[in-house]
Amino acid sequence: MTADDSDSGLLAPGWVGSPAAQATGDAAWLQALLDAETALTRAQAALGLAPAEAAEAVTQAADPARYDLRSLAERARAGGNPVIPLVADLTAAVGEPHGTYVHRGATSQDILDTAAMLVAARALEPALTDFDRTERALAQLAAAHRDTPMPGRTLTQHAVPTTFGLKAAGWRSLVLDARDRIARVHEALPVQLGGAAGTLASFREYGAQDADALTSAYARELGLTAPPLPWHTLRTPVADLAGCLAFTAGAFGRIAEDVLTLSRTEIGEVAEGSGGGSSAMPHKTNPVRATLLAAAARRAPQLAATLYGSLAAGDERPAGAWHAEWEPLRDLLRLTGGVARDTAELSEGLRVNAEAMRRNLDLTGGLIVSERLSTALAPRLGHTRAKELLTDLARRTCTEGLPLKQLLAQEPELKEMNLAALMDPASYTGFAGALTDRALKRR
Repeated sequence: MTADDSDSGLLAPGWVGSPAAQATGDAAWLQALLDAETALTRAQAALGLAPAEAAEAVTQAADPARYDLRSLAERARAGGNPVIPLVADLTAAVGEPHGTYVHRGATSQDILDTAAMLVAARALEPALTDFDRTERALAQLAAAHRDTPMPGRTLTQHAVPTTFGLKAAGWRSLVLDARDRIARVHEALPVQLGGAAGTLASFREYGAQDADALTSAYARELGLTAPPLPWHTLRTPVADLAGCLAFTAGAFGRIAEDVLTLSRTEIGEVAEGSGGGSSAMPHKTNPVRATLLAAAARRAPQLAATLYGSLAAGDERPAGAWHAEWEPLRDLLRLTGGVARDTAELSEGLRVNAEAMRRNLDLTGGLIVSERLSTALAPRLGHTRAKELLTDLARRTCTEGLPLKQLLAQEPELKEMNLAALMDPASYTGFAGALTDRALKRR
């Protein structure tokens, strides 16, 4: 077994090979932990609390290649987190006389929480790029199919006509909602620095004159923000991550559900550009990207629930609540990174079959425009009579297999009406085109 065997993603096709996979692997976490430690020493050096030579020595010693991930993981059991053995190894690597400046004043949670924010920042950056790819592809689909009519479906049944352009514009709106939420959280990711119990007491003993200056210097070193308070048991940053990541998985899962439905053999209104094959059936081209998105949408809420549950963190440092966050947070970051990649690929390759959409509009023999007919017939027949007539003719359309238009033409009261125009589903899409235009103005 190699060191990476346990982190290979064999059962995770939704995120394996994505930028998020690399950004959240054990090696990436090790890098983030080392970055957090070196930044702490550099921040203290910048404020005159440590010699510049110490900062340089710690930075040089923080080469990930020098540290054994397997050994760190196994030794983490003794103290309950990987920072403790890493600090021992880093201190030994720095040696005298500067080893005493490693981790000085900090607690394990300061380093691990800060590393978590670094990992999140690095995992979300490529996801935001993929969101931009998806947005552009969906905007093109929405504009190209602004007026392409298709059946609207409610509770799995044909309802009234809509357009594929409006559907694609709705998908794009969800993508932008996710992008905005993730961008806000990404910009606000904070460092953690509080010392043993959130008072920064040891830093004051080492000569720090101002808590804000120290935290700000630390944040600058890492490109993160400086929080107003240590957040050892104030888990807003993690909860905010949980919310935006779970929202993204669910929102993109909604897009996937549409694609899965519309790509069914008997519907055939869309198809993935490069579907997946079957191990048993040579003829199949499965909507694999949409399938993986749907799977992620089902997993994300439970992972987020663990992170929300960890908001109930006691005392000044929690026992268990903090520890429970690490794996679900990594899983959520990986899921979201995979979701971003797969949605971009899905959107850029999606094939739209306008002919199938038109064909499916006629499946109910004209019943899809019954709402329009009810409105048009009421002034001529009265509301009650119009409803009774359409209810009866709809029943006959279903039971006798006769088109609604043919049955309507047999009614003496309707001889002078232009039924052909009323029965055209393509002319009953309401403000779908205008709504699509409005949605596409959002940037």
